[in-house]
Amino acid sequence: MTYQSLSPFDGKLIKGFDDINASEYEAKLAAAQTCYESWRHTSYADRAVIIAKAAKLLHEQADVFARIMTQEMGKRIGEARGEVEFSSRILAYYAKNAERFLAPVKLHPTVGEAHMESSPIGVIFGVEPWNFPYYQLARIAGPHLMAGNTLVVKHAGIVPQCALAFEKLLLDAGAPVGLYTNLFISHEQSDKVVDDPRIKGVCLTGSVAAGRSIAARAGKNLKVSSMELGGSDAFIVLEDADLDLTIPWAVWGRMYNTGQTCCAAKRFIVVDKVADAFLERFQAALTALKAGDPLDEKTTLGPLSSEAALVQLLKQVDLAVAKGARLVMGGKRIDRPGSYMQPSILTDIKPDNPAFRDEFFGPVALFFRVKDEAAAIALANDSDFGLGGSVWTRDVARGQQVASKVETGMMFINNIDWSDAELPFGGIKDSGYGRELGDMGIQQFVNKKLVRTATMHAPA
Repeated sequence: MTYQSLSPFDGKLIKGFDDINASEYEAKLAAAQTCYESWRHTSYADRAVIIAKAAKLLHEQADVFARIMTQEMGKRIGEARGEVEFSSRILAYYAKNAERFLAPVKLHPTVGEAHMESSPIGVIFGVEPWNFPYYQLARIAGPHLMAGNTLVVKHAGIVPQCALAFEKLLLDAGAPVGLYTNLFISHEQSDKVVDDPRIKGVCLTGSVAAGRSIAARAGKNLKVSSMELGGSDAFIVLEDADLDLTIPWAVWGRMYNTGQTCCAAKRFIVVDKVADAFLERFQAALTALKAGDPLDEKTTLGPLSSEAALVQLLKQVDLAVAKGARLVMGGKRIDRPGSYMQPSILTDIKPDNPAFRDEFFGPVALFFRVKDEAAAIALANDSDFGLGGSVWTRDVARGQQVASKVETGMMFINNIDWSDAELPFGGIKDSGYGRELGDMGIQQFVNKKLVRTATMHAPA
């Protein structure tokens, strides 16, 4: 069974769901296509009524949606509630701004007049992960539905109830059947969806392997795609950093969502002058985290999303140590029910160690000591990934210079707060391509049509 709710803090099966059959698949794709034929001609104002209502319902029912998320994938309830509220803001943002973002853009040709206009392209297929069960859906639903497209979505197998809750949210907000459709399909069936001629674009957030597979399939079908994949973000600490500010952000950056975030701080690159002080304080702060029930507001360390995720992370740590890395702290599962892992720090990681290149999707920090700023930048850039990163310094101008030199899709100076609908999100290299959120996020799956008017002599 592909879709199962398994409690990550006691391992019990909550509920399972069957994959859809061939006739159900056809009915859902047909409904999405039929809906598109009318939705594409629906005014921005009428679209916005539905999307804004969905935003309002999310806000009003934040506790209900958050509890489903916590029970399915273990996110601490306060963080879950914050994700629901951010998802609400994303939907509201596009309901308010979509028409402005997609308004015709006047051009200035040498002869006559011209403009670019934007129009929807059809049914979009979204493949989304478990680590942000609502945010990932909101950041495709908000822009792509407001642009006039319709969506069919394959959510992750471990969050089926979140998938159903979001689909119901749109229906409760007044969405016509077919506007947003959840698909309980297998990974193999995903290829069938990409191949389907009714699908005009594909957006995926997930692993590098999944991105390569889906992007290749989309390319074979000459369909536009966007890929938001993994990350191994650098957290660069310069010698003049304010550690009273930096340490709490370091803990949040590595441990938010129990470290299961693409743009989490993963590689802590610290200039030698402050390396000892940073490591001592960082280790003390991680040690203070206490595992507990993620539904309890007082819990400071939640479980990983699944037993499989925990086992994979433990294997990565063991391999890193076997290849020469030093375990500063942690590295083991916590002796209690559920998929809990000790907060961990690895250091002395050489370039030939698999840990140097791999993404650690959980509460494992990689610590690197470097000589100076130039060495920090060089190490930050020595990565197959390029999603996000941050730099910590009292000199903001210096921080901006460093940010410009790091090869990545996003850089943050003295913060790592990406939770703003106005800010485009995405990366380069193995972290994928395309952008979500902001003005750029709504431009991904629209036809940019040139229209030119001119009175000119006919060609001879």
